[in-house]
Amino acid sequence: MIHPTAIIHKSAVLGTNVKVGPYSVIENDVTIGDDCKIGNFVTICSDTSIAEGCHVLHCSSIGEIPQDLKFDGERTKTIIGARTRIREYVTVNRGTKALGETKIGSDCLLMASTHVAHDCILGDNVIMSNLSTLGGHVEVGEWAVLGGGVLVHQFTKIGAHAFIGGGFRAVQDVPPFILAAEHPLSYKGVNSVGLKRRGFSLEDRKLIKKIYHVYFKSGLNRDDALNKIEKEISSSVIKDQIINFIKTSDRGII
Repeated sequence: MIHPTAIIHKSAVLGTNVKVGPYSVIENDVTIGDDCKIGNFVTICSDTSIAEGCHVLHCSSIGEIPQDLKFDGERTKTIIGARTRIREYVTVNRGTKALGETKIGSDCLLMASTHVAHDCILGDNVIMSNLSTLGGHVEVGEWAVLGGGVLVHQFTKIGAHAFIGGGFRAVQDVPPFILAAEHPLSYKGVNSVGLKRRGFSLEDRKLIKKIYHVYFKSGLNRDDALNKIEKEISSSVIKDQIINFIKTSDRGII
């Protein structure tokens, strides 16, 4: 299972049925769960934890030090959830003292040449298409999808189940459940296809559309629109999730 050219530090802990390809390097204090596959020329840097069933393909770098001039050699972590697939030439940087870790959820797909910077937090089932890039401290909610070449500014938040079209740039927060595209990035409707695939009912999808129609399309300023939503639309988990996301946004909403 371990190619003879692979270099594995004696402190690394590998689970059962782990495969490591030619010329890969696994550094100190790395933990790799059962049934993981590590391809050729992969580097898994120190203090990285990879849960069971993950597949890291060739020439990727996981857990290397941040591209942050404030980083001063502090010991931080990189955490990869179960069954996540990391394709060729992906780079994931460890955290800094600001958060202490970079964390990617379970069942994610990071396509070729994507980049996850320091202190990013990705929920479960996130998809980053080829060449998409996250700046530091970005948060991406569960089931969010970034199209090819999407650039996300540092400290930006992407809501759960959001979809950003390929080639666009997010410099403000993207709320949950929506489609976003164009320059500057803007609301283009509800992610109806994705929500339907994930079991959201027709009523739920209509509710999401109604909320965002008030917020983005009513002609009211954003504060008045938010007040109208809170007063006139019945309380629900979905409504509360949207309202909380908007109210806690630090960078503002697209």
